[in-house]
Amino acid sequence: MTAPAFSDDPNELKKQLEAALKRLADQDQKIHDLETKGSTAGGARSEGSMEVAPISEADATLRRLVQRIAMILQAEKIVIMFYDREKGELIGIPPSYGVEEDRLNLFRVRATKGISGEVFRDSEPTIFHDPARDPRTKDDPFSILHVSNGITVPLVIEKRDEENRIIDRTTIGVLHAFNKRHGEDFNDEDVRLLERMAKNVGAIIANLQLYREVVEEREELLQTFESLNAGLVLVSAEGRISQMNASARTIFSCGTEALGKQYSDVIESPDFKDVYLSALKGDENFGREIAVGPAHNERFYSLQGALVKNEEGRDLGVVTIFIDITEMKQIDKMKSQFVAMASHELRTPLTAIKGFVSTLLMDDGFAAEERQEFYMIIDHECDRLTRLINDLLNTARIEAGESLKPHYTMVDTKSLLEKVLMIQKQSTMKHTLKLNMVGDMPKIVADEDKLDQILTNLLNNAIKYAPNGGDVILHAEVKGGVFEMAVEDQGLGIPKDHLSRVFEKFHRVNNEDNRKIYGTGLGLYLVKHLVDQVHFGKIWVESEVGKGSTFIVQIPMDLDIEKAKEINN
Repeated sequence: MTAPAFSDDPNELKKQLEAALKRLADQDQKIHDLETKGSTAGGARSEGSMEVAPISEADATLRRLVQRIAMILQAEKIVIMFYDREKGELIGIPPSYGVEEDRLNLFRVRATKGISGEVFRDSEPTIFHDPARDPRTKDDPFSILHVSNGITVPLVIEKRDEENRIIDRTTIGVLHAFNKRHGEDFNDEDVRLLERMAKNVGAIIANLQLYREVVEEREELLQTFESLNAGLVLVSAEGRISQMNASARTIFSCGTEALGKQYSDVIESPDFKDVYLSALKGDENFGREIAVGPAHNERFYSLQGALVKNEEGRDLGVVTIFIDITEMKQIDKMKSQFVAMASHELRTPLTAIKGFVSTLLMDDGFAAEERQEFYMIIDHECDRLTRLINDLLNTARIEAGESLKPHYTMVDTKSLLEKVLMIQKQSTMKHTLKLNMVGDMPKIVADEDKLDQILTNLLNNAIKYAPNGGDVILHAEVKGGVFEMAVEDQGLGIPKDHLSRVFEKFHRVNNEDNRKIYGTGLGLYLVKHLVDQVHFGKIWVESEVGKGSTFIVQIPMDLDIEKAKEINN
């Protein structure tokens, strides 16, 4: 049996789970019938066969039957061989008589070989004497058991209709009786006796095999439910939880002890109650979003429910599916915030440019120094606008799978650090920008423009998120084969639960301290791409709320200039 491949689509998943739960109920009923009532495999009892014991007694009954066969036929050894479809082999299985059961796994033969294979294929019994001289037995593993003579009969399962007519025959293996006692040979009467008994042996084995297959299928289904990413809860018509997978137990912070409890004792949600009661009435096409957990750490789930019935139409209960949509809601929220922030970021430089251009057009009496100042502001705002548009374009290219093509050269890191810091000093009067270079600064193979972009962005962020001023320090040194740069500020800091997400697209920390600080949430996303993908380096952040943050970048120094030229071309 192959475990079902469940869909990611919630509506399709609901249908698949309904069908799977119906199968599970059918399997439970089959297991119950086999455990308590017994049956002949696949249909009416074979003529002349005894009643097949229920599974709880089948193994003991089969052992007694094997011993009885040995006694009646006066055989020293009895071996059952079952046909393994996957391997195409007849394999010795317990119980046996006169053979150690741990040796049975050695007793095997291809179904196309030997007397065992011949009897299995032709469904005709045979007697053999002196297997060492019989060419038919050369492929059988009889030497393992020191066989001197024997009978081999097919294990056949017969299905009969209500008028006791055979409608189907299936051979599932063979039954061997070896070494007649007192030096005698087996005869035709022994064959007829063994054939009659083989019918009962075959029926019990088929019953046991059916039981194992049903149990395995059930366990595989349950394991599939258990491993589902979506939460699954099956509540009976009486309101008790009959199935609850690992995801659902995690959602509601409970263990397997929840099984059998009233759902209201485990799932304290009015929305869940509404969905359960609606499904119980047979309502279709309903579902809703529910929030679970404390307000500061809520997770959101799409909840759908459906009434499940078995093949006879009896209600099994309501299956409910919880699909985590927290990330989707956060992305939607971030996109909305991004649109608002991008609009503001675009409007601010455009307003300044428009204002100063209008002023210059309306009044021609400005001094040359004043005009120069206005032109510098307009130039600065145009650069700001260009950076924003480039961020948007670069993000779109990355999302489309188009990496930002690098252009590698030998970069003088000392000159680059001094230039970037000098430019950033012009953008703030509140902060003191410092450069801390430890040791000699190396020349490395890198993309100078993109390295400039990385540092500029990190310094901009440090200034932006330290609104009250303070020191912003650019550290640089060589550490064990890498060039390390770090931008340290004395700003607001980043909460611990946001540290792992600051490099995500659109992600911003929103609280009272920084709600007036605008930005698109794209800068650090682009920086990480430029560090990871263009410079094969690493970037991370260390931060403490209220004390500031330090962004650390490490660039490897082992990129060969000749290989870099090949990449450039």
